[in-house]
Amino acid sequence: MTSVCVMDASSCLGTRLVKCLLDRGYTVHAALQNYGESLFLNELECDDDDKRKKLKIFQSDPFDYHSIVDALKGCSALFYSFEPPSDHSTYDEYIGEVEVRAAHNVLEACAQTDTMEKVVFTSSATAIIWGHENDQNSASMDLDERYWSDINFCRKFKLWHALSKTVAEKTAWALAMDKGVNMVCINPGLLMTPDLTITNPYLKGSAEMYEDGVFVTVDLDFLVEAHICVYEEISTYGRYLCFNHIINQTEDAIKLANMLSPSPSSPQSSENDTRIIQQRISNKKLIKLMVECKPHINDLLANQEESI
Repeated sequence: MTSVCVMDASSCLGTRLVKCLLDRGYTVHAALQNYGESLFLNELECDDDDKRKKLKIFQSDPFDYHSIVDALKGCSALFYSFEPPSDHSTYDEYIGEVEVRAAHNVLEACAQTDTMEKVVFTSSATAIIWGHENDQNSASMDLDERYWSDINFCRKFKLWHALSKTVAEKTAWALAMDKGVNMVCINPGLLMTPDLTITNPYLKGSAEMYEDGVFVTVDLDFLVEAHICVYEEISTYGRYLCFNHIINQTEDAIKLANMLSPSPSSPQSSENDTRIIQQRISNKKLIKLMVECKPHINDLLANQEESI
């Protein structure tokens, strides 16, 4: 069976991807950045000996080119997502430079891997949604994967997560095109995980996202299914905006606020505010693909109509 690499496999997304790929019979190179092997195996909770034989673990530093090449050796695909170094977990201008260097190294290594057939690059919806106030086209239609966040706007308002994701993704696309690497990109909304807190860098500017109708979230299971579908479907191309819920009414916003800051000072429900903000963001490209290649995905799509 095909060998694929997941980097960073120690992230929440990476660990779940490794598990699902093993379940599907792939041999998986798990490239770890912030975890040791024993901690990763505990997180993975994989007790099947046959699957464990298909798991190969690498310690991979995105700034150590040779460690990336080692992890990719013999693989036909890479699932890549960036996690800040454990000693610098908050996003700032420095992390943007770090993420760009990491993306450059990884795509360069992919170009030098003869067996590499496809790279699934995980970016963010924040690389799409910011800085379109004066764009007449975006004012009359939904934002989707054709749009890019404005770098100067992000820098002006210190939207470091958006700036990092935008510049890193553009760097990856430039290298992929220059080196002939077959790359597709997934741009997920805010990932809903049990450890999500108010300090998550995606949430910078959340009030503006809400008012603009572009505050989108994604469940982990849905995001993993999207990655696998985008990889396994041979015809995929370009970018895929990925979310299965939009926060565009007061009830949802309050639920999220209470989840992020469960304390007596959390916002109270406003029964009089029944506004529903018009949705101005579209994931039609991804949904069409997923419905075609995974009929059971309707169960996960149902979350798009539900509250958090």
